[in-house]
Amino acid sequence: MARRLTVEVERFPIAGKFTIARGSRTEIVVVTATIADSTAVGRGECVPYARYGESVESVAALIESVRGPLEAGLDRVGLQDALPPGAARNALDCALWDLDAKLTGVPAHVTAGTDRLPPVTTAYTISLDEAAAMADAARRAEARPILKIKLGAPDGDLSRIAAVRRAVPEATLIADANEGWRSGNVADHLKACADHGYSLIEQPLPAADDAILAELPHDVLLCADESLHDRHGLEALVGRYDAINIKLDKAGGLTEALALATKAQDLGFSLMIGCMLGTSLAMAPALLLAPRARFVDLDGPLLLAREREGGLRYEGSVVYPPSPALWG
Repeated sequence: MARRLTVEVERFPIAGKFTIARGSRTEIVVVTATIADSTAVGRGECVPYARYGESVESVAALIESVRGPLEAGLDRVGLQDALPPGAARNALDCALWDLDAKLTGVPAHVTAGTDRLPPVTTAYTISLDEAAAMADAARRAEARPILKIKLGAPDGDLSRIAAVRRAVPEATLIADANEGWRSGNVADHLKACADHGYSLIEQPLPAADDAILAELPHDVLLCADESLHDRHGLEALVGRYDAINIKLDKAGGLTEALALATKAQDLGFSLMIGCMLGTSLAMAPALLLAPRARFVDLDGPLLLAREREGGLRYEGSVVYPPSPALWG
């Protein structure tokens, strides 16, 4: 029997409100691709992201645009040329990885070159808010060893940086400005993070303005997020950043993400494995990159009020490899 592609839009409520420099959300909307043949089913989930010009409708349409080739047997290699990097290709690429694992009986992590997937500790995100509220949220999460602190507001970030550190003096802290700082204040914010013992700063400046980072001294690792999607342009970030945040929705799937990780490490970058806000189905393939990463940020399901059935097992901030029934 020929392959069949199914595309579904699903909604999951967030526990409370999730706020970053670009706005707030109370739910996530994901697009799920399912590829089935007579004996097996593969699934992949993506999160359309407006920052990259994506919408649920545009992503679903891109997936539909390759229905014919996909149902005729288009494989992961061919998919890389059929669609550009982004959420649509991610959903299909991960669905093909899952389908191959189900058909062959070879786990996806083995195909990807990893003998064993160990449990890993993920960062846990503290949403952008007033300094006192963020300190309270960090204090409530103090049992989690790594906290990712959302910053990038027009003012008040210096107070937020200090307040969170006072609240959780022992935690490993990651600052994520989401492009919210500017050339006039970035040096002060980098220094504040260093003074308060932060371990990493994600995307301090807008992607179009980050060239000045090569000239700024810094004592905290700088990590590119919005400035990088796939391997294209990676060399330009040498000297600006010390690490890159690999997200499957940006890279366009696990296939490209694995190649990106290898090239980035060859160039001397440390790796962070991140995510959009998604369910366990989106986190599962990203876990294949976790053994190579200095930081793992796959806390999406922990921030949801309702998760996908059969999701990943989390014990505090420790996340375990997916069951074959979920993915891979």
